[in-house]
Amino acid sequence: MKVGAVIITMGNRPDELRALLDSVAKQEGDRVEVVVVGNGSPVPDVPEGVRTIELPENLGIPGGRNVGIEAFGPGGRDVDVLLFLDDDGLLAHHDTAELCRGAFEADPRLGIISFRIADPETGETQRRHVPRLRASDPMRSSRVTTFLGGANAVRTRVFAEVGGLPEEFFYAHEETDLAWRALDAGWMIDYRSDMVLYHPTTAPSRHAVYHRMVARNRVWLARRNLPALLVPVYLGVWLLLTLLRKPSGPALKAWFGGFKEGWVSSCGPRRPMKWRTVWRLTRLGRPPVI
Repeated sequence: MKVGAVIITMGNRPDELRALLDSVAKQEGDRVEVVVVGNGSPVPDVPEGVRTIELPENLGIPGGRNVGIEAFGPGGRDVDVLLFLDDDGLLAHHDTAELCRGAFEADPRLGIISFRIADPETGETQRRHVPRLRASDPMRSSRVTTFLGGANAVRTRVFAEVGGLPEEFFYAHEETDLAWRALDAGWMIDYRSDMVLYHPTTAPSRHAVYHRMVARNRVWLARRNLPALLVPVYLGVWLLLTLLRKPSGPALKAWFGGFKEGWVSSCGPRRPMKWRTVWRLTRLGRPPVI
């Protein structure tokens, strides 16, 4: 299976990007072709053989990754699998690409693999980086219902069948939107603890737009993908969870601003999932109400 890799960068982490590219180059098996997308910024120096694309403006995470996908032909069809890696990450082992090839070859319905993210200093995996509700044991691999955006592998046939990432999201929840569409089309998603991306421990709230984008895109996610009966249930649960977490006043104000924006602005095309997909999500341990 041909494997490619898409990395988007703001050009502000040249040393980390170079280390990541070196870790990709060391992967066992056939060479992994790499495209680095400068998302509204110049691309730092990269090794020979790495393709680069410099966008005149920041298209956001999903927009930048979609450009990277299309660099491998329409829907990425020039390769069989695409890795998506954060530019400040690092592949911990040299066999990750080979493990991906083996996993996709062994299971023709496997569409997406979510890697384990571990801190390079401590080796610990944050609970939020385990894409399931029962996240206490990050070393347990399992079938899941979503995946981590900066540490994953996607079979390119998924993009051909269900489309790319939702560019209007810009940041937050774009992975779950793709995951739900893939599951609705019959694909499966695995979390693999043996496929590891080293990444420094960070808080998502470090981004200034975090609270607004998370709330807005949560509403868009529901409006685009859920049966009408589940939309108020899903959003009501997340409203309650947000209040229970007791965010600061400014954070809560931004969150409610985003929540309102999600209702009054266009969310893109609505394609509600089938009820059998709702049941599949439930059997996998995460019904689409939380």
